[in-house]
Amino acid sequence: MKIIHQRSKCIGCGNCVALCPQYWEIADDGLAQLKDSKINSATNDYELEVVDADCNEQAVESCPVKIIHFEE
Repeated sequence: MKIIHQRSKCIGCGNCVALCPQYWEIADDGLAQLKDSKINSATNDYELEVVDADCNEQAVESCPVKIIHFEE
């Protein structure tokens, strides 16, 4: 499973960080950042391979701009 974060559309609300701090943090620019993720140069999104969704399901549901997704 892959977590995909469209960081360029992030508004920095911090919901993902509050609900899932082991995967998310607020970066110096005030936007959320998916820890240990790699940028996909084709889409400009950040991606992280994970075994299961863990608390990221809550992060997906709580994101007001809907920019966190899962891909199988």
